[in-house]
Amino acid sequence: MDDKLSININIADRLYPLRIERKEEENIRKAAKIINDKVVQYKQRYPSKDIQDCLAMSTLQFVIQKSDSEKQIEYSPVLEELERMNDFLAEFIEKEKIQ
Repeated sequence: MDDKLSININIADRLYPLRIERKEEENIRKAAKIINDKVVQYKQRYPSKDIQDCLAMSTLQFVIQKSDSEKQIEYSPVLEELERMNDFLAEFIEKEKIQ
């Protein structure tokens, strides 16, 4: 059985035909909605700008957010290790006070 699905996604008043895995449909539709919502926000904030400008600004914002998220992920293991070391040292100091 072919688990592919043909859908049309509307982004900024343009239809994009896609052939996707059925399990991806919900995420793709959500992503298109998020993009369209952001484009509408920019269009309302800057009515003199054309849709291409709004798409570009939306894209820039999403990439900045993604980049920031990736930085958080990179620091996460380091922070966890520092917290573990801090806990170890605090426990060690507490034991030394008792002796």
